[in-house]
Amino acid sequence: MKITGIRLYQVSLPMKEGAYAWSNQSFAAFDSTVVQIETDEGIWGVGEICPLGPAYLPAFAEGARTGIMVMAPGLMGLDPCNIGQVNLVMDQLLKGHPYIKSAIDIACHDIYGKAIGEPVCNLLGGRLQEKVRLFKVVSRAAPEAMADKLVQYQEQGFKQFQMKVGADADEDIQRIRLVTDKLDSGNRLGADANCGWKQHEAVRVVSAVSDLEFYLEQPCETYEECRVVRDHSNHPMILDECMDSLQAVLRGARDRAMDAINLKISRMGGLTKSRIIRDVCQSLGILMTIEDTWGGEICDAAIAHLAHSTPADLHFQSSAFHEYATYPIASGGPVIKGGFMAMSDKPGLGVEPDWDRLGAPIAELMA
Repeated sequence: MKITGIRLYQVSLPMKEGAYAWSNQSFAAFDSTVVQIETDEGIWGVGEICPLGPAYLPAFAEGARTGIMVMAPGLMGLDPCNIGQVNLVMDQLLKGHPYIKSAIDIACHDIYGKAIGEPVCNLLGGRLQEKVRLFKVVSRAAPEAMADKLVQYQEQGFKQFQMKVGADADEDIQRIRLVTDKLDSGNRLGADANCGWKQHEAVRVVSAVSDLEFYLEQPCETYEECRVVRDHSNHPMILDECMDSLQAVLRGARDRAMDAINLKISRMGGLTKSRIIRDVCQSLGILMTIEDTWGGEICDAAIAHLAHSTPADLHFQSSAFHEYATYPIASGGPVIKGGFMAMSDKPGLGVEPDWDRLGAPIAELMA
Protein backbone atom coordinates (compact mmCIF):
# COMPACT_ATOMS: atom_id res chain seq x y z
CA MET A 1 0.00 0.00 0.00
CA LYS A 2 1.26 3.49 -0.83
CA ILE A 3 0.23 7.04 0.01
CA THR A 4 -1.09 8.65 -3.15
CA GLY A 5 -2.74 11.81 -1.86
CA ILE A 6 -2.94 14.20 1.09
CA ARG A 7 -5.79 16.66 1.47
CA LEU A 8 -6.28 19.38 4.07
CA TYR A 9 -9.59 20.76 5.29
CA GLN A 10 -10.14 23.73 7.59
CA VAL A 11 -13.18 23.92 9.85
CA SER A 12 -14.24 26.26 12.63
CA LEU A 13 -15.53 24.76 15.89
CA PRO A 14 -17.82 27.30 17.63
CA MET A 15 -18.57 26.82 21.31
CA LYS A 16 -22.06 25.69 22.30
CA GLU A 17 -21.93 27.78 25.49
CA GLY A 18 -20.61 30.88 23.72
CA ALA A 19 -16.97 30.81 24.80
CA TYR A 20 -14.26 28.71 26.42
CA ALA A 21 -12.09 30.62 28.90
CA TRP A 22 -9.01 29.67 30.89
CA SER A 23 -6.22 31.57 32.60
CA ASN A 24 -6.07 34.87 30.67
CA GLN A 25 -7.50 33.62 27.36
CA SER A 26 -10.98 33.13 25.91
CA PHE A 27 -12.23 31.88 22.53
CA ALA A 28 -15.66 31.61 20.95
CA ALA A 29 -14.41 29.10 18.34
CA PHE A 30 -11.32 27.08 17.51
CA ASP A 31 -9.62 26.59 14.15
CA SER A 32 -9.29 22.88 13.37
CA THR A 33 -7.49 21.08 10.54
CA VAL A 34 -8.59 17.70 9.17
CA VAL A 35 -6.13 15.63 7.15
CA GLN A 36 -7.24 12.95 4.68
CA ILE A 37 -4.65 10.48 3.39
CA GLU A 38 -5.51 8.45 0.28
CA THR A 39 -3.81 5.25 -0.88
CA ASP A 40 -3.39 3.24 -4.05
CA GLU A 41 -5.65 0.52 -2.62
CA GLY A 42 -8.61 2.86 -2.15
CA ILE A 43 -8.38 2.90 1.66
CA TRP A 44 -8.28 6.38 3.17
CA GLY A 45 -7.71 7.66 6.67
CA VAL A 46 -8.32 10.89 8.56
CA GLY A 47 -6.67 12.75 11.41
CA GLU A 48 -7.29 16.07 13.13
CA ILE A 49 -5.17 18.74 14.80
CA CYS A 50 -6.74 21.68 16.64
CA PRO A 51 -4.39 23.90 18.68
CA LEU A 52 -5.99 25.86 21.50
CA GLY A 53 -5.41 29.20 19.82
CA PRO A 54 -1.94 30.56 18.93
CA ALA A 55 -0.71 31.44 22.43
CA TYR A 56 -1.45 28.38 24.57
CA LEU A 57 1.36 26.06 23.42
CA PRO A 58 4.06 26.48 20.73
CA ALA A 59 1.42 25.50 18.15
CA PHE A 60 -1.07 27.28 15.92
CA ALA A 61 -3.55 26.24 13.24
CA GLU A 62 -1.91 27.98 10.28
CA GLY A 63 1.44 26.46 11.29
CA ALA A 64 -0.07 22.97 11.32
CA ARG A 65 -1.44 23.36 7.81
CA THR A 66 1.77 24.86 6.42
CA GLY A 67 3.92 22.21 8.07
CA ILE A 68 1.81 19.32 6.80
CA MET A 69 2.12 20.54 3.22
CA VAL A 70 5.88 21.06 3.67
CA MET A 71 6.15 17.37 4.63
CA ALA A 72 3.61 16.08 2.09
CA PRO A 73 5.95 15.54 -0.90
CA GLY A 74 8.29 13.42 1.22
CA LEU A 75 5.42 11.24 2.44
CA MET A 76 4.10 10.33 -0.99
CA GLY A 77 4.76 6.69 -1.85
CA LEU A 78 5.30 5.57 1.74
CA ASP A 79 3.33 2.67 3.18
CA PRO A 80 0.91 4.27 5.70
CA CYS A 81 0.67 0.94 7.55
CA ASN A 82 4.40 1.14 8.26
CA ILE A 83 3.70 3.82 10.83
CA GLY A 84 7.18 3.66 12.33
CA GLN A 85 8.72 4.55 8.99
CA VAL A 86 6.22 7.36 8.46
CA ASN A 87 7.25 8.85 11.81
CA LEU A 88 10.95 8.52 11.02
CA VAL A 89 10.47 10.28 7.69
CA MET A 90 8.40 13.07 9.25
CA ASP A 91 11.17 13.69 11.79
CA GLN A 92 13.70 13.85 8.94
CA LEU A 93 11.55 16.24 6.92
CA LEU A 94 10.71 18.59 9.81
CA LYS A 95 12.72 18.95 12.99
CA GLY A 96 10.56 19.38 16.08
CA HIS A 97 7.00 20.75 15.76
CA PRO A 98 5.39 17.48 16.91
CA TYR A 99 1.85 18.88 16.74
CA ILE A 100 2.20 19.23 12.96
CA LYS A 101 2.88 15.49 12.66
CA SER A 102 0.04 14.33 14.91
CA ALA A 103 -2.82 14.33 12.38
CA ILE A 104 -0.70 12.42 9.84
CA ASP A 105 0.15 9.76 12.42
CA ILE A 106 -3.52 9.44 13.45
CA ALA A 107 -4.65 9.14 9.82
CA CYS A 108 -2.12 6.35 9.26
CA HIS A 109 -3.52 4.48 12.28
CA ASP A 110 -6.99 4.91 10.75
CA ILE A 111 -5.78 3.38 7.48
CA TYR A 112 -3.96 0.52 9.19
CA GLY A 113 -6.99 -0.38 11.28
CA LYS A 114 -9.23 -0.37 8.21
CA ALA A 115 -6.72 -2.46 6.25
CA ILE A 116 -6.70 -5.27 8.83
CA GLY A 117 -10.29 -4.85 10.01
CA GLU A 118 -9.44 -3.81 13.58
CA PRO A 119 -10.30 -0.73 15.67
CA VAL A 120 -7.36 1.54 16.44
CA CYS A 121 -7.44 0.62 20.15
CA ASN A 122 -6.41 -2.92 19.15
CA LEU A 123 -3.33 -1.45 17.47
CA LEU A 124 -2.44 0.29 20.74
CA GLY A 125 -2.53 -2.72 23.05
CA GLY A 126 -6.12 -3.93 23.00
CA ARG A 127 -9.40 -2.74 24.48
CA LEU A 128 -8.85 -2.73 28.25
CA GLN A 129 -11.79 -0.44 29.13
CA GLU A 130 -15.27 -0.77 27.68
CA LYS A 131 -16.03 2.85 28.55
CA VAL A 132 -13.78 5.80 29.28
CA ARG A 133 -14.35 8.16 32.21
CA LEU A 134 -14.74 11.81 31.19
CA PHE A 135 -14.15 15.06 32.97
CA LYS A 136 -16.23 18.16 32.33
CA VAL A 137 -14.55 21.53 32.06
CA VAL A 138 -15.96 24.35 34.17
CA SER A 139 -14.84 27.30 32.05
CA ARG A 140 -13.44 30.35 33.84
CA ALA A 141 -16.18 32.83 34.77
CA ALA A 142 -17.42 34.64 37.86
CA PRO A 143 -17.06 32.40 40.94
CA GLU A 144 -20.82 32.07 41.48
CA ALA A 145 -21.41 31.20 37.81
CA MET A 146 -18.76 28.47 37.95
CA ALA A 147 -20.36 26.97 41.05
CA ASP A 148 -23.74 26.95 39.28
CA LYS A 149 -22.19 25.23 36.24
CA LEU A 150 -20.72 22.51 38.42
CA VAL A 151 -24.14 21.77 39.86
CA GLN A 152 -25.60 21.62 36.35
CA TYR A 153 -22.89 19.25 35.10
CA GLN A 154 -23.29 16.96 38.10
CA GLU A 155 -26.98 16.69 37.30
CA GLN A 156 -25.95 15.51 33.80
CA GLY A 157 -24.10 12.57 35.34
CA PHE A 158 -20.52 13.81 35.31
CA LYS A 159 -18.42 12.98 38.36
CA GLN A 160 -15.03 14.45 37.47
CA PHE A 161 -14.38 18.10 36.74
CA GLN A 162 -11.66 20.52 35.76
CA MET A 163 -12.28 24.09 36.83
CA LYS A 164 -10.30 26.82 35.08
CA VAL A 165 -8.35 29.20 37.27
CA GLY A 166 -5.02 30.98 36.78
CA ALA A 167 -6.26 34.56 36.49
CA ASP A 168 -6.53 36.84 39.53
CA ALA A 169 -5.24 34.92 42.55
CA ASP A 170 -7.70 36.42 45.04
CA GLU A 171 -10.66 35.68 42.80
CA ASP A 172 -9.30 32.21 42.11
CA ILE A 173 -9.27 31.47 45.84
CA GLN A 174 -12.96 32.40 45.90
CA ARG A 175 -13.61 30.30 42.79
CA ILE A 176 -12.03 27.23 44.33
CA ARG A 177 -13.92 27.64 47.61
CA LEU A 178 -17.33 28.13 45.98
CA VAL A 179 -16.93 25.29 43.48
CA THR A 180 -15.57 22.75 45.97
CA ASP A 181 -18.49 23.61 48.25
CA LYS A 182 -20.89 22.40 45.54
CA LEU A 183 -18.95 19.20 44.75
CA ASP A 184 -20.93 16.08 45.59
CA SER A 185 -19.32 13.53 47.87
CA GLY A 186 -17.21 11.06 45.90
CA ASN A 187 -16.78 13.33 42.88
CA ARG A 188 -13.36 14.64 41.90
CA LEU A 189 -12.26 18.16 41.05
CA GLY A 190 -9.12 19.61 39.54
CA ALA A 191 -8.16 23.30 39.65
CA ASP A 192 -6.27 23.94 36.42
CA ALA A 193 -4.29 27.18 36.22
CA ASN A 194 -2.89 26.48 32.72
CA CYS A 195 0.44 28.14 33.69
CA GLY A 196 -1.45 31.30 34.68
CA TRP A 197 -0.04 32.05 38.14
CA LYS A 198 3.34 33.43 39.05
CA GLN A 199 5.12 31.27 41.58
CA HIS A 200 4.37 33.55 44.52
CA GLU A 201 0.69 33.72 43.52
CA ALA A 202 0.42 29.94 43.30
CA VAL A 203 2.02 29.49 46.71
CA ARG A 204 -0.44 31.99 48.17
CA VAL A 205 -3.43 30.24 46.55
CA VAL A 206 -2.53 26.74 47.71
CA SER A 207 -1.88 28.03 51.23
CA ALA A 208 -5.27 29.74 51.33
CA VAL A 209 -7.17 26.61 50.24
CA SER A 210 -5.09 23.96 52.01
CA ASP A 211 -8.18 22.78 53.88
CA LEU A 212 -9.97 21.80 50.64
CA GLU A 213 -9.68 18.57 48.68
CA PHE A 214 -8.88 18.89 44.96
CA TYR A 215 -6.18 18.16 42.38
CA LEU A 216 -3.85 21.06 41.51
CA GLU A 217 -2.95 21.25 37.83
CA GLN A 218 -0.03 23.12 36.20
CA PRO A 219 -0.05 26.16 38.49
CA CYS A 220 2.89 27.91 36.78
CA GLU A 221 4.56 28.00 33.39
CA THR A 222 7.80 26.18 34.09
CA TYR A 223 8.55 22.80 35.58
CA GLU A 224 10.84 24.40 38.16
CA GLU A 225 8.12 26.78 39.38
CA CYS A 226 5.58 23.95 39.63
CA ARG A 227 8.09 21.91 41.60
CA VAL A 228 8.42 24.74 44.16
CA VAL A 229 4.64 25.01 44.45
CA ARG A 230 4.38 21.26 45.06
CA ASP A 231 6.64 21.69 48.09
CA HIS A 232 4.13 24.19 49.52
CA SER A 233 0.97 22.26 48.67
CA ASN A 234 -0.76 19.23 50.17
CA HIS A 235 -2.83 18.70 47.01
CA PRO A 236 -2.13 15.96 44.43
CA MET A 237 -0.26 17.56 41.53
CA ILE A 238 -1.05 17.13 37.84
CA LEU A 239 1.50 18.43 35.33
CA ASP A 240 0.33 19.29 31.84
CA GLU A 241 1.97 21.93 29.65
CA CYS A 242 5.52 21.18 30.83
CA MET A 243 5.12 17.44 30.15
CA ASP A 244 6.11 17.77 26.50
CA SER A 245 8.40 14.77 26.01
CA LEU A 246 9.38 11.38 27.39
CA GLN A 247 12.44 13.02 28.94
CA ALA A 248 10.20 15.49 30.82
CA VAL A 249 8.05 12.66 32.18
CA LEU A 250 11.11 10.72 33.34
CA ARG A 251 12.52 13.83 35.02
CA GLY A 252 9.22 14.44 36.80
CA ALA A 253 9.07 10.84 37.98
CA ARG A 254 12.63 11.02 39.29
CA ASP A 255 11.96 14.30 41.12
CA ARG A 256 8.57 13.12 42.44
CA ALA A 257 7.20 16.29 40.89
CA MET A 258 3.70 15.03 40.11
CA ASP A 259 1.10 12.39 40.84
CA ALA A 260 -0.44 12.50 37.36
CA ILE A 261 0.18 13.96 33.92
CA ASN A 262 -1.99 15.21 31.11
CA LEU A 263 -1.03 13.22 28.04
CA LYS A 264 -2.03 15.36 25.05
CA ILE A 265 -1.72 13.41 21.81
CA SER A 266 -0.78 16.27 19.48
CA ARG A 267 1.83 17.65 21.89
CA MET A 268 3.68 14.33 21.65
CA GLY A 269 3.34 14.04 17.86
CA GLY A 270 0.49 11.55 17.50
CA LEU A 271 -0.62 8.16 18.76
CA THR A 272 2.71 6.42 18.10
CA LYS A 273 4.74 8.55 20.50
CA SER A 274 1.84 9.01 22.93
CA ARG A 275 1.65 5.24 23.29
CA ILE A 276 5.32 5.11 24.29
CA ILE A 277 4.75 7.69 27.01
CA ARG A 278 1.52 5.96 28.07
CA ASP A 279 3.37 2.67 28.50
CA VAL A 280 6.22 4.30 30.43
CA CYS A 281 3.72 5.97 32.78
CA GLN A 282 2.04 2.62 33.23
CA SER A 283 5.37 1.06 34.24
CA LEU A 284 6.09 3.94 36.64
CA GLY A 285 2.61 3.96 38.15
CA ILE A 286 1.85 7.52 37.02
CA LEU A 287 -1.83 8.38 36.64
CA MET A 288 -2.87 9.80 33.26
CA THR A 289 -5.45 12.15 31.84
CA ILE A 290 -5.57 11.20 28.16
CA GLU A 291 -6.72 14.02 25.90
CA ASP A 292 -5.58 16.60 23.36
CA THR A 293 -5.60 20.37 23.00
CA TRP A 294 -9.02 20.55 21.26
CA GLY A 295 -10.89 19.11 18.30
CA GLY A 296 -14.04 17.53 16.97
CA GLU A 297 -15.19 13.93 16.62
CA ILE A 298 -12.05 12.82 14.76
CA CYS A 299 -9.71 14.05 17.49
CA ASP A 300 -12.02 12.62 20.16
CA ALA A 301 -11.97 9.21 18.46
CA ALA A 302 -8.17 9.14 18.70
CA ILE A 303 -8.37 10.12 22.39
CA ALA A 304 -10.96 7.43 23.07
CA HIS A 305 -8.99 4.67 21.34
CA LEU A 306 -5.81 5.49 23.30
CA ALA A 307 -7.81 5.62 26.53
CA HIS A 308 -9.67 2.37 25.76
CA SER A 309 -6.29 0.62 25.50
CA THR A 310 -5.06 2.03 28.85
CA PRO A 311 -5.55 0.13 32.12
CA ALA A 312 -8.44 1.63 34.10
CA ASP A 313 -6.44 1.94 37.32
CA LEU A 314 -3.95 4.30 35.64
CA HIS A 315 -6.44 6.19 33.49
CA PHE A 316 -7.65 9.16 35.51
CA GLN A 317 -9.97 10.72 32.93
CA SER A 318 -10.31 11.92 29.35
CA SER A 319 -12.00 14.72 27.43
CA ALA A 320 -14.62 14.71 24.68
CA PHE A 321 -14.39 18.09 23.01
CA HIS A 322 -17.14 17.53 20.47
CA GLU A 323 -19.74 17.83 23.23
CA TYR A 324 -18.75 21.50 23.62
CA ALA A 325 -19.13 22.27 19.90
CA THR A 326 -22.15 23.75 18.14
CA TYR A 327 -22.17 21.13 15.39
CA PRO A 328 -20.49 17.80 14.52
CA ILE A 329 -17.79 17.45 11.86
CA ALA A 330 -18.04 13.65 11.64
CA SER A 331 -20.34 10.77 12.49
CA GLY A 332 -19.32 7.69 14.44
CA GLY A 333 -17.43 9.55 17.16
CA PRO A 334 -17.44 8.54 20.83
CA VAL A 335 -20.88 8.07 22.36
CA ILE A 336 -21.23 10.03 25.61
CA LYS A 337 -23.46 8.76 28.40
CA GLY A 338 -23.46 9.23 32.16
CA GLY A 339 -20.02 10.84 32.35
CA PHE A 340 -18.35 8.23 30.13
CA MET A 341 -17.61 7.84 26.43
CA ALA A 342 -17.16 4.76 24.27
CA MET A 343 -16.07 4.02 20.72
CA SER A 344 -17.57 1.34 18.48
CA ASP A 345 -15.61 -1.70 17.33
CA LYS A 346 -15.57 -0.49 13.72
CA PRO A 347 -12.21 -0.75 11.93
CA GLY A 348 -9.85 2.20 12.15
CA LEU A 349 -11.00 5.26 14.04
CA GLY A 350 -14.61 4.38 13.22
CA VAL A 351 -15.53 7.90 12.06
CA GLU A 352 -16.95 9.27 8.80
CA PRO A 353 -16.21 12.97 8.19
CA ASP A 354 -19.07 15.26 7.24
CA TRP A 355 -17.64 16.20 3.86
CA ASP A 356 -20.34 18.79 3.26
CA ARG A 357 -19.41 20.51 6.51
CA LEU A 358 -15.69 20.34 5.72
CA GLY A 359 -16.23 21.71 2.23
CA ALA A 360 -13.56 21.78 -0.46
CA PRO A 361 -9.97 21.02 0.56
CA ILE A 362 -7.87 24.12 1.15
CA ALA A 363 -4.72 22.31 0.00
CA GLU A 364 -3.89 18.97 -1.56
CA LEU A 365 -1.09 16.99 -3.11
CA MET A 366 -1.88 14.04 -5.35
CA ALA A 367 0.50 11.55 -6.96
